[in-house]
Amino acid sequence: MVLDAGSGVSLENKAMKLQSCGCKVFLGVRCLPEEQFELAVISPGIPDTDPWILELRQRGVPVISELELGWRACRSRILAVTGSNGKSTLVKLCCESLQKAGYSAVPGGNYGTPLSALACLETVPDWVVVEVSSFQLEAVEQFVPDAGILLNINPNHLDRHGTMERYTETKMRLFRRMDQRHVAVIPETIFEQVRSDLPADCRVFTFGISNQSSFYYQDGYIRGAELIQPVALRGTMFDNEVMGVTAAACVAALKGAGIDPQAVQAAANAFQSLPHRMQKIAEINGITFINDSKATNLAAMSAGVRMARGPVRLIAGGLLKEKDLDSVKKVLVNKVRGVYIIGKYSLVMSAAWQDCLSCVVCTDLESAVNRAWQDAQCGEVILLSPGCASFDQFKSFEDRGEQFLKIVRDIQKGE
Repeated sequence: MVLDAGSGVSLENKAMKLQSCGCKVFLGVRCLPEEQFELAVISPGIPDTDPWILELRQRGVPVISELELGWRACRSRILAVTGSNGKSTLVKLCCESLQKAGYSAVPGGNYGTPLSALACLETVPDWVVVEVSSFQLEAVEQFVPDAGILLNINPNHLDRHGTMERYTETKMRLFRRMDQRHVAVIPETIFEQVRSDLPADCRVFTFGISNQSSFYYQDGYIRGAELIQPVALRGTMFDNEVMGVTAAACVAALKGAGIDPQAVQAAANAFQSLPHRMQKIAEINGITFINDSKATNLAAMSAGVRMARGPVRLIAGGLLKEKDLDSVKKVLVNKVRGVYIIGKYSLVMSAAWQDCLSCVVCTDLESAVNRAWQDAQCGEVILLSPGCASFDQFKSFEDRGEQFLKIVRDIQKGE
């Protein structure tokens, strides 16, 4: 039985497909049916405080996420990646590193294909690398990956989780069923903070830029006491302190799984960045245009600015998820020549930064890009890294990135 509180043509079309498979489907539902169910599998969009979920648990009905349903049926080894920013890039790097090491590996979860769909593949891959969100982790019970990575923790989805403490606790559910057969990969910077949430007998590796980490990025290499030789990243997109940490997490996971971490070097050399993630789309008259529309919070925006090779003309704004705009000031002052702000919170963002930065409030993305282009000088970077959600002016971050691409293409045609 499939229930959805929503309705409309799109859902009706999906309902017809499910009904043809023998499912009962009810749309526009306000109350749960009276039947006693054996199991409830919930969409990640439904919080654990939802009245339906509370009622199901009151009835004694087990409630799990789609992630757990897929895990129960999956016959592959699983490497799970969670965090606030950069998960998809790490999933892709892990997957391609496993392939370079000679294993069959496929990505999934929030990355694209649900784990429950991958569990149905006729040919079972050696590994599934699954991107896991905090929303999915709210409703896992037995889920345990062979290797798990927490890439970072930054303020995100606090409208759902309430506090950073609650958000962190939810992320740490990734590791709670681990034992000595499994490996947990944790940022060295927060290891002491989360140490008590890790099972006593699971294996733990840390990663970062400090040589106190099990694996760390330094001067173009991943080093660590567990490595026979460093993993070289020179000349790749991971050759910086932001992405180098991502590669160090990948090295740690492979080493923990008993796989040659030198495969990460081969994968990094061949790596193509995902769309809307620090994606170089043009260079016009010595000015580089980069699409980082996926940066939907301030930490991701800060990382984008730090990765940009040259002074930055930053296009930011949209629906703010956070209140502490001062947290990114130091990074912006060091690298940004001007901020061109769009969206619902443009005045709030301008007020927070105008004491130390040139801030230009723009009506829309096109005017922001054109104004940045007008101001930019040879050697600078025009970076779309909004630090905000997109839904005030766009359908999605993908739509925002595609519109940026079109505007830049129009500039190219005019030169």
